[in-house]
Amino acid sequence: MVRETRLSREQLVMPLFVRDMPEERRAIASMPGQSQLSLTALVTEARELYRRGVPAIILFGIPEHKDAQGSEGHSPDGIIARAIAAVKDAVPELLVFADVCLCEYTDHGHCGVLVDGDVDNDATLPLLAREAITYARAGADVIAPSDMMDGRVGAIRDALDENGFQDRSIVSYAVKYASAFYGPFRAAAESAPQEGDRRGYQMDPANVREAFREAALDLEEGADVLMVKPALAYLDVLRALRDRFDVPLAAYSVSGEYAMVEAAAAAGHIDRRAVILETLGSVRRAGADILLTYWAGEVAEWL
Repeated sequence: MVRETRLSREQLVMPLFVRDMPEERRAIASMPGQSQLSLTALVTEARELYRRGVPAIILFGIPEHKDAQGSEGHSPDGIIARAIAAVKDAVPELLVFADVCLCEYTDHGHCGVLVDGDVDNDATLPLLAREAITYARAGADVIAPSDMMDGRVGAIRDALDENGFQDRSIVSYAVKYASAFYGPFRAAAESAPQEGDRRGYQMDPANVREAFREAALDLEEGADVLMVKPALAYLDVLRALRDRFDVPLAAYSVSGEYAMVEAAAAAGHIDRRAVILETLGSVRRAGADILLTYWAGEVAEWL
């Protein structure tokens, strides 16, 4: 009766990985309990999540072919465009977030176009806008740019508006750190950089004032929701943003957080369910309105 912070199903978003493959599911070794899904398995999973009460999913694709420009990311025949269309046809009430980035589709694994070995911010923006339009046309409800290029929210907002998608929301990965917690995801999405790292465009984990600048710029460019990623190691950042900005906040409980809890639980060191609920409760307590978590399906049933 006097509990101050509550978890609810309405706050949950489930990340899913999809690829063209003959088998229905391919287990992800770095993330026990998670799998890469075929299109058929994705639709089955989407139906089950909606039945459990999860209101939204976010999709990540593993393409058949990669190139320097990440062309399959913006192709109408690409894996994510087809996945969005399949899910919206099967479960129209389920919200679909479309992650917009180049890293899964480039042969070099970086989130933008490379010029002389460095990511060219401005050359990347038109490709991100094109990707966003492709996903909106496929039926995505929410566009979620995760690339961390400067100016990408404005470029995407302009492109959406010019193409008749004024009603599509932008959930911006506004505060995305160059974190070591992404390791299992990069194995799952097969998106690790072939050379170098992403510290040139993702945020320094030591910084918090920079988060205010990134958030303010994205809001000015048209973001509807701001995201902090990762969640657990950045609760102070999430709280600082909550105190400063009166907009919806999302937090992504990332693959490394998931893998640590699963490993400790498998070893018998912790009470798995209690730790999952306590972890997500702490993210809510810090100020998140929306929780992206690989436990979304289970948590929805527990709640």
